[in-house]
Amino acid sequence: MVRIALATYDPGADVNHDRDLPVLVRALREAGAEVSALPWDAPGTEWGAFDLVLIRSTWDYTWRAEEFMAWVERCGKATRLANPADVVRWNTDKHYLGELAAAGVPVVPTRYLAPGASAGLPDDHEYVLKPVCGAGARRAARYAPAERETALRHLARLHEDGLTAMVQPYMASIDVSGERALQFFGGRFLHASRKGAVLEPGTPYDAEKVPHPGLETWQPTPAELGVAERALAAVPDPSALLYARVDLVTGDDGEPHVMELELVEPNLFLDLHPASVPVVVDAVLAAADAGSPRHA
Repeated sequence: MVRIALATYDPGADVNHDRDLPVLVRALREAGAEVSALPWDAPGTEWGAFDLVLIRSTWDYTWRAEEFMAWVERCGKATRLANPADVVRWNTDKHYLGELAAAGVPVVPTRYLAPGASAGLPDDHEYVLKPVCGAGARRAARYAPAERETALRHLARLHEDGLTAMVQPYMASIDVSGERALQFFGGRFLHASRKGAVLEPGTPYDAEKVPHPGLETWQPTPAELGVAERALAAVPDPSALLYARVDLVTGDDGEPHVMELELVEPNLFLDLHPASVPVVVDAVLAAADAGSPRHA
């Protein structure tokens, strides 16, 4: 029997918001695995006792990025970690968008403003300002040119916290056609979903956002699949990926562009795609079996 840990976060007195977690725990146990869902920062956990540690919903990591990466490095040395530590390290900093662009992958145009850099905010179109290490639209906001002073205060706060900011044009197509999330698991396309706009005009950067408004199933176009596959091929050591989610939007040219590449702890939306559960379970069991001592 393989032993699998699903790494999540500690919700405290609240309910864990990972809706995939109980589905996966139940399905993996029914398939014969020994499964534990544990907060990544649970003290005293012997991660090396598991054949596989699957990062699922470590959704508080962006507030504690250095601590999280130290755990990722330790865990990756103790046992098989999915995704692996080098992939996680690369993906937690959205400078990777620049690398994708350099590799010829169409991405949303992105500029980076490190602490001490001049503002250089757009004055002729809406834009998004957010930190390079972030998830769930945390500390992100959408601005019109007339809101420059508010945006500058947002930028100053990010810089005060030692964070590099990123500036992207607001893709107006999101308000019409939404964002498309293409999920891959075990090296193949799994399913796709579409959601509406997350950033509403006037919403403060420190306000809580609804991360997946209007979520629905989606049938990706050949162009969307092609861009997603090109993005994954540009990842350092793409063969090491167990799971991936590619978030796409329509650019001004009418073609799909990468908004984000989610390789750390993406929602799988299994409640929306129940037919994907057996595929995910098979891939996880195969990865755990490959990491067990008999295959070491």
